[in-house]
Amino acid sequence: MQDDSGRIVGIVVSLILLLVNGCASLPLDYEQVPSYAISDTQDTPLGRKVGPAVAAHPSSSGFYPLSSGMDAFVARYALIDQAQRSLDIQYYIWHSDTTGTLLVDGLLRAADRGVRIRILLDDLDTAGKDRSIALIDAHPNVEIRLYNPFVNRSARAVDFATDLKRVNRRMHNKSLTADNQATIVGGRNIGNEYFGAVSHAEFSDLDVLALGPVVKDVSTMFDKYWNSEWVIPVNSFAKRQTITEEALAKAREGFNKKVSEMKDGPYVEALKQSGVLQRTRFREMQFSWGEAVLLYDDPSKVVTTEVNAETHLAPKLVPYIRNTTEELIIISPYFVPGDALVNALGDMVQRGIRVRILTNSLAANDVGVVHAGYMRYRIPLLKRGVELYEFKAVQESKGQHGKNWSGSSQASLHAKTFGLDRRMVFVGSFNLDPRSVALNTEMGVLFESPELAGALGEAFDHDIENAAYRLELKSMPPDEYGSPQYALEWVTLKNGDEIRYRVEPDTSWWQRFMTGFLSIFVIESFL
Repeated sequence: MQDDSGRIVGIVVSLILLLVNGCASLPLDYEQVPSYAISDTQDTPLGRKVGPAVAAHPSSSGFYPLSSGMDAFVARYALIDQAQRSLDIQYYIWHSDTTGTLLVDGLLRAADRGVRIRILLDDLDTAGKDRSIALIDAHPNVEIRLYNPFVNRSARAVDFATDLKRVNRRMHNKSLTADNQATIVGGRNIGNEYFGAVSHAEFSDLDVLALGPVVKDVSTMFDKYWNSEWVIPVNSFAKRQTITEEALAKAREGFNKKVSEMKDGPYVEALKQSGVLQRTRFREMQFSWGEAVLLYDDPSKVVTTEVNAETHLAPKLVPYIRNTTEELIIISPYFVPGDALVNALGDMVQRGIRVRILTNSLAANDVGVVHAGYMRYRIPLLKRGVELYEFKAVQESKGQHGKNWSGSSQASLHAKTFGLDRRMVFVGSFNLDPRSVALNTEMGVLFESPELAGALGEAFDHDIENAAYRLELKSMPPDEYGSPQYALEWVTLKNGDEIRYRVEPDTSWWQRFMTGFLSIFVIESFL
């Protein structure tokens, strides 16, 4: 009886603590000093390097694609290493693995030489990292702020239980801007899986390194987020973080030792062997120049319910897609179109526009519930004439990096890219799913580049059936009411031979069953 009473008391105490925590609020007694991008940077090393090319294309922006994970990592490290005045960095995820740690090392070295560093992180991925983030923020030249932070730092489930409407909205933006002269935007977060290092899976992704007017646009967007009311300095939570000079020195010593070990490791050795370092020097890069527009959600999206062009990216992108006349290519790892978009894409096909879509297969998708939402639309899309492809979870080895180096045998599509009429390309963080449209903040750059848009189209023409499964409809006997019935087939090439699958390739019966079961109940607005 005493045991039962003690258990009841424990439950009551837990409930009281839950309610107390649930009623907690974000810090209000903090100082948030506005700051803005440094504009007078033409005389920096980066400014002098890119200045002649920018001056030669006064009304255009230059773009260089970063499709290789290693290239994408080194390009970021190079910008950090060459920055002299400022670094403005905005990410959804920053892992504490090899690549994440090496980039932090680069940032601390930049801060040591006097570079002003502003880091804006979404708070979802910072769980358990408050101490580490506070230690980095303690550097006098580094300031870190959090977008839409959680109240309960060590019990975030409480926030999800008591404040889901707010904390379900996250900042998905990704950018790194050095000296207001060069920026990297695209689909990659910071972590091994994005940069070809050892991880559970290797993400196939795309960023662009950009120069010219679009860089200033990215800086303007960053300032808008940085100074918004939905962003809170990490030091506002400092009451829970006591950092002495001794603790700071000890932490830096331990961090430097960790970095030294990583620099002697296989990933950095692979970088040295690959020639990546040479390819990411500005002199050797062939930039594609054209007009560009930066599209992004307003930071107030966290409290906005109506989707409109004043605050949301999606309505700003729609007119460009509507104006497509010949071909639309959509690459989106998470693709849940909804009936309206299915009909819109079908209408485009009816007008003679070729529409091709690449998304993840069930085996390649790292978020199975999203696949459950997507799978409802496969047959309707194919019936309307849309060409649909699903990315393979296991890609053929290409002998990458000149050695026997491979980050992972498991592959997943992560790029968010659109090609319009082989003339324009969109690269960014925006997925074609309800979460990107209505919940998370997103960004991306739409630019004119027949070279890059043409290369995207040619890749679809020649390589897609090796990298992905082409979906086809197979007619089945009509049901008891005479309505036509269809089944799906997955078609691919292997060693030049066509292979057909009647179930989702590379999956188990249990995976298919659970995903099909979820598709009945999943709430699309949360995907």
